[in-house]
Amino acid sequence: MARVTIRDIGQMKADGKKIPMVTAYDYTAACLADQAGIPILLVGDSLGMVVLGYDSTVNVTMDDILHHTKAVIRGAKNAMVVSDLPFMTYQVDSSQALTNAARLIQEGGAQSVKLEGGESVAETVHRLVEAGIPVMGHIGLTPQSINTFGGYRVQGRNEVESAKLMRDAKALEDAGAYAIVLELVPTPLAGLISRRLNVPTIGIGAGPECDGQVQVLHDMLGLFTDFVPRHTFQYAKLAEAIKSAFARYIQDIEGGAFPTEKQSFGMDESILEELMALP
Repeated sequence: MARVTIRDIGQMKADGKKIPMVTAYDYTAACLADQAGIPILLVGDSLGMVVLGYDSTVNVTMDDILHHTKAVIRGAKNAMVVSDLPFMTYQVDSSQALTNAARLIQEGGAQSVKLEGGESVAETVHRLVEAGIPVMGHIGLTPQSINTFGGYRVQGRNEVESAKLMRDAKALEDAGAYAIVLELVPTPLAGLISRRLNVPTIGIGAGPECDGQVQVLHDMLGLFTDFVPRHTFQYAKLAEAIKSAFARYIQDIEGGAFPTEKQSFGMDESILEELMALP
């Protein structure tokens, strides 16, 4: 099976086929998601919170994203891999953005990059696309700007904000973005934007009218327990299963139930006898 491309993603919208997307940060998760048939894997800067333990995505560096992108690429054989450009790796100017995006493609092996912002980054998006780097946009709640927003809140509920999001979406499409993430956007507005655009929208906390959905792996599998976002549906509760396994492991070690002969290895008894005879 050939790797999913941006053309395939666009065709999914044209065909009315919903687009599933999840984050992945390591080889094993990438293998499992890829084998399940997820068409897009995002090496998101959300790894700062769910993998590295930061309070936000702001602390994530290029080295962090590159490291995890390389691991995901080794596991994903069919899915398209998208890597986030971290905070302040593309905002200075388009040359800085081009250099860092090129690293994610060339060194990391990603097929595309994602960056946050609308009209303010449209010129940068255009420069990247012209250079042959596919770009996924991201508007609405943009986590890298959390200090500006003052918290994780829905964007676009009033006339000014909603009109700006409409302009942002169109600016990104005109600049050449092949898809746009809508985060924490009211469902009616997300639906309107999705219908107005020719490129797919990928929602997270933006309702069912988007062309696709993205979820943080650790949220949907119940691995991250610090908090559960309202927009998340937990398809599994792996944190409880893992803690239960650890508790049983402790019990088996302390009680002598593990390891058994089945998990152990023997040796030639004659060699052991010779060793025991040594001074």
